[in-house]
Amino acid sequence: MKRIDISLQQPHFIGSWNIDNNDLCGQIIDFFDKNKNLHSQGATQSGRNQNLKKTTDIIVRPNDLENLEYKCFKDYISELYKCFIDYQAQWPFLKGMIPNVDIGAFNIQKYSPGDHFSQVHTERSHISSLHRVFAWMTYLNDVEDGATTNFLHYDIKIKPQISKTLIWPADWTHAHSGEILNSGVKYIITGWMHWPYNKEDQDKI
Repeated sequence: MKRIDISLQQPHFIGSWNIDNNDLCGQIIDFFDKNKNLHSQGATQSGRNQNLKKTTDIIVRPNDLENLEYKCFKDYISELYKCFIDYQAQWPFLKGMIPNVDIGAFNIQKYSPGDHFSQVHTERSHISSLHRVFAWMTYLNDVEDGATTNFLHYDIKIKPQISKTLIWPADWTHAHSGEILNSGVKYIITGWMHWPYNKEDQDKI
């Protein structure tokens, strides 16, 4: 795992790394391509609307990781955790406020030519997503023609490159969108880091 810079503008609070594991990225793509029975049309929090988001997704749930065929995702979470630890090191306040996070269900997404997530959106936009603290994403392959990730408020455009991994705050400050893929194919793995669930705290509410 190697920290990389995506913009000279500081601070933007978007952590970025190369996890230096192209083989793992390839394993995740292979899993996606071999499990067409798990494919579903990509959706936003408001439902399926291809004018806003057009992707093909697989949802991976925490219980799935107990299955041997999902081993690549357990390996991936280990790589992502290294990035999170380094993100905390960059912003020491987080170590006290959020020493640990949980990861729930997450997505693998495939973009074919013409696909996109062009709606400007944030990852915490409804009472049902208030538990999200950070979003994360790894590009699983190189993309040469479109499909950049654009962070609206920072004028940052990120080109998809294999193993490039991002962690960013889930709130409106990091509203973003994805450009249309003009040619080729794009694969990503993406999800959220949540406040850890503590039943004792829940009982106090």
